[in-house]
This record gives sequence, structure tokens and C-alpha cells, in this order.
Amino acid sequence: MENLSRRKFIKSSAIVTSGVGVLPNSLTILKKGRALGANDRIRIGIIGCGSRGNNVFMDGVYKHADKMNVEIVALCDPWRIAREEANQKVKKWFGRDARQVVSYRELFELDNVDAVMIASPDHLHTTHLEAAARAGKHVYVEKPLAMDMDRLIKAVDAVDEAGVVVQVGTQLRSYPGIMGTRELFRQGKLGKLSRIEECRNSKRPYWYNYLRDVKAEDVDWKEFLGDRPFRPFRSDLYSAWYGYYDFSHGPIPNLGAHFIDIVHFVTGAKFPESCVCLGGTFTWKDEHEFTAPDCIQATWIYPEGFLVSSSNNLGNGKGSVRNFYGDKGSLNMASWGSPTYSDEDSPRPDGTINGEKPVVKVEGPDHFLDWLQCIRNGQKTIAPIEAGYQHAVAVLMAMKSYETGRKVIYDAKKRKILSA
Repeated sequence: MENLSRRKFIKSSAIVTSGVGVLPNSLTILKKGRALGANDRIRIGIIGCGSRGNNVFMDGVYKHADKMNVEIVALCDPWRIAREEANQKVKKWFGRDARQVVSYRELFELDNVDAVMIASPDHLHTTHLEAAARAGKHVYVEKPLAMDMDRLIKAVDAVDEAGVVVQVGTQLRSYPGIMGTRELFRQGKLGKLSRIEECRNSKRPYWYNYLRDVKAEDVDWKEFLGDRPFRPFRSDLYSAWYGYYDFSHGPIPNLGAHFIDIVHFVTGAKFPESCVCLGGTFTWKDEHEFTAPDCIQATWIYPEGFLVSSSNNLGNGKGSVRNFYGDKGSLNMASWGSPTYSDEDSPRPDGTINGEKPVVKVEGPDHFLDWLQCIRNGQKTIAPIEAGYQHAVAVLMAMKSYETGRKVIYDAKKRKILSA
């Protein structure tokens, strides 16, 4: 089926009357902050030069470097090896070395950095985001946005005060299939939703993929720990921090954040009203003593009147399932890139689908290009700070329920997660 352009999609979206027909975020102009003109070079600093920063982030902006007049000028990481490996790319691409620093504080003292990309460990996201905003830097920040509600609020408030352009790394929003799914929902093809589910299975936890032999003399250990209590250096903790609960809360924030963000993006919902979550470390117990749960399930109730569940089992590789269930149709999102829909088994089918059909895709700039364009034109990104705040609240609700064993609710006016 013929793909729609994002421009055509945006035009049609503004006049939809399905209950969420509002202008998308990308049309909202920032009131504060300085947009860079077409002749201004965007000079970027990378905070966190691991697999996300070095590979995904740097590669993602480099492919737009000529068109968007972009240069990576600074690299920040506590691990010397990571900095040096990232610099090899910079030197190859731009013909000169980047400035290498250990601490984010050093980076923000540089006068030749316009924007930063934050790919640091989860426990440092809010620290680096708040500091970047207060330094007046535009930001691309990895999800999950936060591990703590108070730190989240401080970082978001700093961004709002500074008026800088922020793109949260929930890049699935920029997938043509996901854009098309939102249009499908706005057209009413699914009808009234009752349930949205995700069941993700994997043979083993993803944090095992990051184990490296890291030498203590190559790392600024205190810089890595940040505000976490001091403990002796461990190579496995440094390299596979994803698996340690003090540094990352596991599959719900790391994997489920994408899913929750898509729920919000497609339906227009903002915050759950309640959540329950159970789980534990059931399969992977070994010499690394990982503490992040390898099996966990969270269920949220939304005020719009539907239930959302995310189940993650990192001890069996059976496959993944993602479905939206409405009274007119259902959506199969097992493949993020190629979702399908059908009215079979729906109580009120309108007869227009007739079997499984692919969602019509809506083309547009990729997530990195969208961020760079918005830095220049002053518009909001497709995944702005408020979207990051919303998915962060949802996953923080889940983790508080997991920690306390109790149902939790969210008070949007007070910006607090409370036990029910």
C-alpha cells in the first residue's frame, strides 16, 4: 500500500475528530531557547561513549552531518578506552580529534558545544539532562528518562526553564509503521480500546551482552558512581551495569519504556491512574550476582478506560507479542516496523478491513534528523521532554509497586506516585 508523507499526515491529523485530533508535538513552537540558523554549525558533545553513544548515537547523527552541518567536537566518558575508540571515528569523519573529557562538568565548561547526546548509564540520565539544560545545551537523551521521581522533576523543570530542544530516545515514534498506527487509531479503525499487551521473551538477559574486561586504572570510578554509595570497583558492574538494580531497574524501564511510550503516542493518553507490578530474579543466578529482575510483569490502568500490561521473561526465547484490542479491530505490533490490523473476532466490526492488513506507513525524518531539524527551526521534536516525563512516570510507578509489593496511583497535580 502506498505510504503517506508525514506532512500529509500532519495536515490530516489536525482535523481528525476521533477524540484525539490535536496538532502533533512537532508543530508546537518553543517559546524559549535559541534556534541555530542554517549557516551555523551544530557542534555536538557525546556523554557516554559505550555501545549506544559510540555506535547508535554517533552513527545516527553522522549520516546527516553534511546536510545538517553537524560536527562531533567533544567526547565524555569515565572509561579511557571508550573515549579513545569514539575519537577514532571522529578523526576519520571530521579530520581532527575531538576534545576528550572524563566528567560532564568539564564538557559543559567548553565554549564550543551547542548540543549534547546523553548515552550514560540510567542512574545518570537526570543528572546529565539537568546539567545540560542549565548550561543551555540542546539535548538528545536516552530512555528511560529517570530512576527517581524527584530527580525527574528537577530535570524536566530545568528543561522547561531553559527552553532547549530535547529529543528523548524513544525512536520508535519515528518509525513509519508507528506513525501509521497512530493515524489508524485516529481514524477509529480499532474503536474503543479495552486492552493493550506486550509479552517479551528472551533466552537470557540483555545485560550479559555487555560484559567486558575493564581495568580499574582506565576508569574514573567515582565519576561512574555519581550519587550512588561508594563500593569497590568491579569490572562486571562497570561494563554490565544494566543488570544491577542500583544502576538500572531492568526490563520494564529499559524495554517496556518503548512500549509504554508507543501506547501514549498512538492513543494520546498521558499518565496511568494506577499500577501493580510483580517479578524477581528467577533464572539467572551466578557469579556476577545481578540484581535486576529477569522476570517481571506490570499492569497499568489508564483513565481513558483501558488496561496495559507488559510481561518480560528473560529466561526463555519463545518470541514476543504486542497487541492492541478494540471493539472494532485489533492491532498486531509484534514487528515494530510492520504492524498489521484486522477486524476478525471484534464485537463491533465495521466490515471495512476484511482480514489481516498492513498498516499504511507514514514517512518522515528519522529520530536523529528530527532532533537536528528542530534545533535549527525551534520547533518541538516528535519525542519532547513531556513525552519522556510521561513514560518515566509510568515505569517509575511500576518499579515502586515492584519494590513495595503494593498497588500505586499517580497524582498528576502533585506530581507524586503514592501507595493506593
